Amino acid sequence: MPDLLLLHGALGAASTLQPLQQLLKSDFTVHTLNFQGHGGNTLPDKPFRIEQFAEDVLRYLDQHQLQRVDIFGYSMGGYVALYLALQHPDRVGSIFTLATKFAWSPDTAAKEVKMLQPDKVQEKVPAFAAILAARHQPTDWQEVMRYTADMMLHLGNDPLLTEETLSRIQLPVRVSVGDRDNMVSLQETTWAYQQLPNASLQVFPHTHHPLERVDLNQLQHQIRQFFGKPIV
Repeated sequence: MPDLLLLHGALGAASTLQPLQQLLKSDFTVHTLNFQGHGGNTLPDKPFRIEQFAEDVLRYLDQHQLQRVDIFGYSMGGYVALYLALQHPDRVGSIFTLATKFAWSPDTAAKEVKMLQPDKVQEKVPAFAAILAARHQPTDWQEVMRYTADMMLHLGNDPLLTEETLSRIQLPVRVSVGDRDNMVSLQETTWAYQQLPNASLQVFPHTHHPLERVDLNQLQHQIRQFFGKPIV
């Protein structure tokens, strides 16, 4: 069976992709991993950066003797996948992204970081704080959030996926977004699609940003079709 790697989003973990993995395992050898500092992995002694997460993927591919792999990336995972394809096109087959934010600037980063204040999250949405605590234990979820906020501010000042860099990614890419996503706009997703030489664009109806609110049956159907495994 073909290999398919699923990459999680910011504040996520491999565990968040398990329901999707279960739906796809009949036709793919599905791989997942935790980026450094996520899912119980120890926090690194340097800040989170997309470049380091791409290195995590390379390390996983080498450890599992995968020369080339197709990738589905949710949110930040899609950004990592595209950056990896830019740096190591020989290691990536095709990429399917969902809810990946492309419009990074100091202003957009500052807006995102406002929602990443651990004290306020603990106070106002304790249920979400509890989910994060369980997801990342024994690592302190508040530190994971602080590291993530720092990464976003850095990305706002120095985005890696630009008009110039996206235009150099030649492999097949599907960029997708939910029509009710309040974090990623259709406009920025369309912009990315227009820069990529070999891309297609998809909008999922009635779909919000959180992966937990995505219709996974609909998503897995589209993933199968894109990677050449249509449901008969």
